[in-house]
Amino acid sequence: MRALILVGGYGTRLRPLTLSCPKPLVEFANKPMIIHQIEALKQAGCTEVVLAINYQPEVMMGFIEEWQEKLGVKIVCSQEKEPMGTAGPLALARETLDDGKGTPFFVLNSDVICDYPLKDMLDFHKARGAEATILVTKVDDPTKYGVVVMDEYGQVQRFVEKPKEFVGDKINAGIYVCSPSILKRIELRPTSIEREVFPHVAADNLLYAYTLNGYWMDVGQPKDYLKGLHLYLDSMAIRQSSALAHGPGISGNVLVDPTAKIGEGCLIGPDVSISAGCVIGNGVRLSHCVVMRGVHIKDHTKVDLSIIGWDSRVGAWSRMENHCVLGEDVQCKDELYLNGAVVLPHKEIKESVPSPAIIL
Repeated sequence: MRALILVGGYGTRLRPLTLSCPKPLVEFANKPMIIHQIEALKQAGCTEVVLAINYQPEVMMGFIEEWQEKLGVKIVCSQEKEPMGTAGPLALARETLDDGKGTPFFVLNSDVICDYPLKDMLDFHKARGAEATILVTKVDDPTKYGVVVMDEYGQVQRFVEKPKEFVGDKINAGIYVCSPSILKRIELRPTSIEREVFPHVAADNLLYAYTLNGYWMDVGQPKDYLKGLHLYLDSMAIRQSSALAHGPGISGNVLVDPTAKIGEGCLIGPDVSISAGCVIGNGVRLSHCVVMRGVHIKDHTKVDLSIIGWDSRVGAWSRMENHCVLGEDVQCKDELYLNGAVVLPHKEIKESVPSPAIIL
């Protein structure tokens, strides 16, 4: 089986992290975001994954060289010369996706984190003879989204964008199973699978929706990224994963790379991930935050609801809160208060940032 991951654009909503690397390679729970998806695809029987890219292709090629052998999955690039939307990349990779035997393939948006019920979704797709199956998830407030309206068998009847009256509470979760016949509907041009292809498939009664029971989050912006980490770690706890940290000073769900060093008298958690090579000083308090590879946090600092980018340094007796995001290699002096600060890579912060601001 094959799969195509829409790696796509510039990741502007997740800046300043995406100024250093493409969004799919940004760490999530201590490994590149896209690795979670490729591992799930492998479990569902995929042996080849196509990455549809148009930004920093040389970085993605380096990623492929590093991870292809580790994962035991063939990874290839399909490079767009111009942004091709969500359907154009399927036409571009047509020869790879269609094996000539009618085997369905997966299509995923690269910033979706969820329980990935790919095998069950594939069985559902085949059982209904569908041309395409959309993964949908239930939301509390459907008025903010495009709603997928379907019958009791999962057949999609129509799409309603930001409905003012209740028509359903299921939204597109950004993961699809497609049969190769759908490729005949897609021209080699920038086009949207959601707006220009799926409505025609639905009109022919060949579009179905599979409802996700577990968690789901689009982690393409910092607030949602942190919420996604909470859901991911909670899912690990439900599965009683041995990868979660335990012991003195650990509160709630925490993920710590074995190479990280944590000082004495720290309180870590809940909802914290600490990546490889990090050094956490004595008396540090971390909660609802992400500490990326190579970060140093000095003694008696408190970090809450924040993301600290690769190789950054946070001074002693400091405080970070309210969705701070430090880009790569940011150096913060001692005794600073950062409130909602978004700091571009390779900056030195010498003064407090008492109100939310972007530091250029």
